[in-house]
Amino acid sequence: MANYTAADIKALRERTGAGMLDVKKALDEAAGDMDKATEILRVKGLKGVAKREGRSTSEGLVAARIVDAGEGQRGVLVEINCETDFVAKSQKFIDLAEQVLESVVASGATSAEDALAAETNGTPLQTTIDEEAATLGEKIVLRRVAVVEGPVVTQYLHRTAKDLPPAIGVFVVTDASGAAVAKDVAQHVAALAPEFLAREDVPADQVANERRIAEETSRNEGKPEAALPKIIEGRLNGYFKNVVLLEQPLAKDPKKTVAQTVSDVNGELKSFVRFRVGS
Repeated sequence: MANYTAADIKALRERTGAGMLDVKKALDEAAGDMDKATEILRVKGLKGVAKREGRSTSEGLVAARIVDAGEGQRGVLVEINCETDFVAKSQKFIDLAEQVLESVVASGATSAEDALAAETNGTPLQTTIDEEAATLGEKIVLRRVAVVEGPVVTQYLHRTAKDLPPAIGVFVVTDASGAAVAKDVAQHVAALAPEFLAREDVPADQVANERRIAEETSRNEGKPEAALPKIIEGRLNGYFKNVVLLEQPLAKDPKKTVAQTVSDVNGELKSFVRFRVGS
């Protein structure tokens, strides 16, 4: 007869985030002792870390923190991945993500590589993640880190499903005046996923390739030679509207571009960053 109840199974799953079968096996081996069962899950999990290296981690969450920095603010955005949405929404994983974010902020790291090597209480962050991954029974990855700085940093976190943690994270950096519309811009970035802030930020080779495609397409359509320059420029402008934030119609009010929206409050949009889990 088992030395534990259904309530014990539920409690251990909530504590560790481990699967039902693994929890039952651990409780059987520990004769119902919760602390010993937790240790068993952790030890078995650590042994499986190497085996999980090749697994896909397409689920997870984004977490953000804004702190004071000199006369302005600094925003730290992290994406932490796991294998399943079951783990992604577990409190154990959410707590780990918060711990990772705290470590990144404290270390001042600006990349995932630097963050993983930084120590918190004498332990490298990579080790902390591996230990928690052992308990959760899944591969856990700090995929990327972004740091922005400026007069005012505004964040927006978006849940793509009600029962899951935020999967899209955005920072928008503005001056003090621009902060009045920064939330609208951040929500726009979350929805439209622009690639660049301004037209000048698009790499020259990318612009040249789009121009070539526009010209070839126009010629194949039999457009008049005299009209080609205007048609090509029109198509190139359409491309910029797709990838350049300042030139996109604002999602909240498509009658205005993002640039016009910021200009209306005499503000300046300095930079942005967007993470979406798994993309």
